[in-house]
Order: sequence, then C-alpha cells, then structure tokens
Amino acid sequence: MMMIIVAKGCRKIVGGRGSGKALVTAQPINFLAMVDPKTGVITDKKHELAGKSLKGRVLVYPNAVGSSVGAYVFYSLARNGVAPSAIACTTKAADITTASGCAIANIPMVDMLPAGAGIKSGVSVTVDADAGTITTAEKTAATV
Repeated sequence: MMMIIVAKGCRKIVGGRGSGKALVTAQPINFLAMVDPKTGVITDKKHELAGKSLKGRVLVYPNAVGSSVGAYVFYSLARNGVAPSAIACTTKAADITTASGCAIANIPMVDMLPAGAGIKSGVSVTVDADAGTITTAEKTAATV
C-alpha cells in the first residue's frame, strides 16, 4: 500500500507513531470540562465534536483551553484505554496543557501542522512524530 504524505515539517512534541481515523475540529477543547475521562467522549453539547469519542482517533485540533489540570485528563484517558492514538495541533506552538498531557500519557504529538494539509475527519492517518510527518493511504484534499 502506497502511503501519501499529507503533511511534513511538523514539529515533534512527544515522539512515537499513532494511527487511526482523524477527528478534526477548528474549535479548542477544554479537556477538564468537556471530555469524559472514563469514556473519552466529548460531552459539551455546544462543541462541534459533541458526542464523539477520542478513543483510537488522531485528534487534529488547534489547542486546549482552560485549566492546565486538563493535562491529567490525558493521563486518565490513556489509563482507561480511551485516549487518542496521536494528536496534531494546527497552531504554530503547542499549548502547555496538550503538550504536558501527551507527555505524561505517552501520546505521540506534533504541532506546526502546515496550513492546507487538508486532513478531514474519518480519513485514516498516521502521525509519525519522530519524522514530523502525517501520512495516509487515502486520497485527501491536499498534500503539503
């Protein structure tokens, strides 16, 4: 199977590889207030991902908001087996909650995802944080 590089030049925050269907949002997430650490489901009805599970997904989002204690939610998600398989932040610099949460939960993470990467929810992707790439075997909107 030929892999297509969807994004390169991402910055490694937490090393490793994670694969799964992308879960993409342009909205920040308050992990302490909006994510059920036992189920991995986003509970805030006003969020565009309301009712969606993070379990085994590659979360593509701008950043976390709210208390830095939200980092411990990442750890709880991992401990409960419902964590995302990887995270890609669309901002130029990862926020402290996401970075520290991924570090303590050992979730591969990159930031500086290039604009125009064209990753869509539901597309199977692999984040290789060590290589700074996101790849897919599926055709997506763009590659950068």
